[in-house]
Formats: sequence, C-alpha cells, structure tokens
Amino acid sequence: MIKAVLLSLLAVGSDAFVAPKTFVRPSHHVLFMGWGPDPTWTSAKLTSNDVACPSGASVTVNVELDADVAKEYATPGQYVQLRLDGDTKPLFLAVCSSPDSESSNFEFLIKKTEGNEWLTTAAAGTAVEVSQVLGGGFPMEENLDSLKFDFPTQNVMLFAVGSGIAPIKAAIESGQIKNDAGGRSARLYYGERTPDDLCFTDDFPKWEAAGIEVVPVLSQPPSDWAGRSGYVQNALEEDGVPIPRNSGALLCGMKGMAESVKDILEKAGVFEGRILTNF
Repeated sequence: MIKAVLLSLLAVGSDAFVAPKTFVRPSHHVLFMGWGPDPTWTSAKLTSNDVACPSGASVTVNVELDADVAKEYATPGQYVQLRLDGDTKPLFLAVCSSPDSESSNFEFLIKKTEGNEWLTTAAAGTAVEVSQVLGGGFPMEENLDSLKFDFPTQNVMLFAVGSGIAPIKAAIESGQIKNDAGGRSARLYYGERTPDDLCFTDDFPKWEAAGIEVVPVLSQPPSDWAGRSGYVQNALEEDGVPIPRNSGALLCGMKGMAESVKDILEKAGVFEGRILTNF
C-alpha cells in the first residue's frame, strides 16, 4: 500500500500528503508522517518559476537549498518534501536536475493541481522549507552496470507519464543510462495528453545526441499528429522488447502504466531486478 501511494505521489507531483497522524517536535521542527524517516525541515529559497510546456499545465521551479542538504542528493530518482511553512501540506517532489556535488540548486517539475497554487504561482525569492533528500532513487549502478544478473545491460528502456518525466530527466542527464563502456542503446517512451503538454522538448535534441531515442506518446493527439498515439504501454507492446535478458528499464508514472509496463517486460524475459522505480 505504501509503495502504491508513493508511486502516485512522485509520478504526478502531488500537492499534498495527508498523514495518518501528525505532531511537531518543537526542538527539531520535525513532522511525523507515520512511515519512513521523519522529514527534517531546513530553509530554502525559490530562485525561478517558469512555464514548462505550451499548455501551461506544468511549471519548473528552481530552489536553492542548504549546501549540506543538497549534497545528500547522489542518485537520480531521489526526492524531497517541500512546503511553504508549517501550516502547508508538503509536496513530494522528485528532483529533475541530475546530482551535482558542486551545486545546491534543485530543479523540480510540478503539474498544476488544486491546492498547490502556493508553489506553482510563487515568485522568485519566495522562502520555502525543504526536507532532507529521501528515497534510494534508481539503483542503476547495482542493477544495470554490474553483472549481478550474469548478462550485461545492453538496452535500457525508459518510461514516463506526466511529471514522471522529472526523475527520468535526472537519470538521462546524469550520464548513467549510457554508461562509460558504450555500446548500450536507450529509448524513452514519454506519455502526455497533447503535444502542448510535453515538457523539456528543448532538451530532446540533446538527449538524442547522447544516444537516447525519444518517443513521445499522446493519449489525445490532434488530427495532424504524426507520432505515436495511445499509451506508453501500448507503444511498448507494438515495439516489443529487444534482447530481454540484456535489457533494463526505469519507470515513473501512474500506477496503471507502471504495472502494465512491468508485466510486459517480465513476460518478455526481462529480469525483475532490472525493472527500476524510484521509490
């Protein structure tokens, strides 16, 4: 149950999490959430807030954090909790910038929803509070780069829906998808409703140049759309899984997508341990 809740929250940039019980420890300013580590809050500042796609349905925000907190971010797919103050329900947000030990700036992608206007409309300079870095992220080094499963990973498939593209972007830009050994293919299936909802399109050429084939899949395409239509799991079924025993995958998105993709991959022969999620 916890796993399913986390998947939904991280995939859609949830604006709130209602805890089963809460209390504030005055000496540490910590909110007890009923599972996992208690979030410890530190001050941070919004440095930018920009429209992320032509439809305006999502925004990207950059936040300047305490340097010690920023250094905790070591693996793409990790996330933080973010709030305005102690009276605001925290957002669970995966970091979409790649880990950088020299930077204390985190980028986030947030889909506008009822209740998160305090962040999606906030101006640069707004003071916020951020938790420590949470989660283990995508364990790529252990499960993709090693010979843990006897067969090297020669093909990596990436699946993202909506703001689930955020941690996938971090993974792509970390350089870990292609790895230093070379000879590894990679393909991103990125699902949105319309072309105007696609985020980071300016980065697509850069990702393609790095060897990541980008496949947008639209569930509500316009009549002149020449690309893939439907859902990312449908596109995977149509394309099949090349060299399953030498393949791995990263997933972030809606629960239904993740379950369907995982089922297709496992039935094709992909090792379960090489199907990675960020929770």
